[in-house]
Amino acid sequence: MTVRVLIVDDHQLARVGLKAVLCDDGFEVVGEAASGEEAVRLAAELVPDVVLMDVRLGPGIDGLEATRRIAALGLPTRVLMLSLHEMPAYVREALAAGAGGYVLKDASIGELRGAVSQVMAGQSVIPLGLINAAMREPPPQRASRADPVALLTPREREVLGEVARGRTNKEIARVLAVSPATVKAHVERIIAKLGVSDRTEAAVLAARAAAGVTE
Repeated sequence: MTVRVLIVDDHQLARVGLKAVLCDDGFEVVGEAASGEEAVRLAAELVPDVVLMDVRLGPGIDGLEATRRIAALGLPTRVLMLSLHEMPAYVREALAAGAGGYVLKDASIGELRGAVSQVMAGQSVIPLGLINAAMREPPPQRASRADPVALLTPREREVLGEVARGRTNKEIARVLAVSPATVKAHVERIIAKLGVSDRTEAAVLAARAAAGVTE
């Protein structure tokens, strides 16, 4: 299935570069926009699968506001934010605006293509560094709905961090120097505590909590 992409960036060279990266089987760049207003108009007109949106745009509305307006249209279109900054505040704003993911501009070609495909598939894409930073933070004394990860023990948070890296139970066991059975037990408790159905949902929930986004 071909992913139809609308590129939004106020720098022409950036748009050209992104278009070149996405000139590959599985992707089709259906339009380009140099401003937030143009992005909203083209999204409504073209209904792309994914809008690759720069956070900072020139005069007029920025990428965050454009994302809010696109989300308000009720289209099946998903927005993937592009930024130079790997900061929780930026990710929080992007997800709160309605973006389905956040990718850094220094990402590799493979990472960018993968992020576009993941967002198209309905997955949340958040920088791994942000997830890992959240996993290293000590849990608060009281858990809340806004921070479900606080329900986990320090060891469970460590295991969840490895799950977020995409590692299997056997790989996590090697990293943490424990048995696969111990890891399996930790993962099962994590899933139960977070009220999710599988390890993928657990990692996504933790990532959203790390960005300060709640349902």
